[in-house]
Amino acid sequence: MSATRIKILMLVAAGLLIQGCAKQPMPLGNKGNPKPYSVFGKWYQPLPNARGYSQKGIASWYGKKFHGRKTANGEVYNMYAMTAAHKTLPLGTFVEVKNLDNGSSVNVRINDRGPFVRGRIIDLSYAAAKRISIVGSGTAKVKIKALGAPAAVSRKTGKAGGYVPIDYYSGKFTIQVGAFADRRNAKRLVRKLDGFYKNAHMNTCNDGAQVFYRVRVGRLFSLNEAITFEQTLIENGYPDTFIVAE
Repeated sequence: MSATRIKILMLVAAGLLIQGCAKQPMPLGNKGNPKPYSVFGKWYQPLPNARGYSQKGIASWYGKKFHGRKTANGEVYNMYAMTAAHKTLPLGTFVEVKNLDNGSSVNVRINDRGPFVRGRIIDLSYAAAKRISIVGSGTAKVKIKALGAPAAVSRKTGKAGGYVPIDYYSGKFTIQVGAFADRRNAKRLVRKLDGFYKNAHMNTCNDGAQVFYRVRVGRLFSLNEAITFEQTLIENGYPDTFIVAE
């Protein structure tokens, strides 16, 4: 993984103030997909879902140098967890990574963006790379297959029922209008929005170093509705709004 990963964190989301909290919702672009981002002058458009996704290419890994730093979804990178970075798969997707040289495989969760090296398709955590024996060589030819997200645990068996595709087009959505370090400014905007829109509220985010107050409005149950509402807010003088899938 290159040293540009920290810069990428600022580009993947709508701005600095929405980063830094674990379980961070994914900001969505105006066309329904997560927002595109640019690295080394090249734009990447994250996929809306992982259904049926598979890919062959070179896997690499990243470890101690980035241990403890923030990943693209706001989590802290743990080199001993089963995670990975991918350029376009939805954050939160679980994928199977199979080493085509020795047949071993591992399931990992995508929580970061990268690698941005020609020919490489996935950056594994140290623990995941060790599991399929590519720590020593540094890279290996692999096949990745998207599994989706873990299904709900069965009440009868107590076990998860496999995986389900991640879909950004349905669910619960709200619109983020602003984010502030000063709680008074956030409350002021909430009061202003509350006079015109439903469900104006403040969401508190503590990234361990500072507390931010995110102002959101609306409660939508389809992406199309959210897109329409987002456009209304933009036209009414809130140009930096964006959709958040909760």
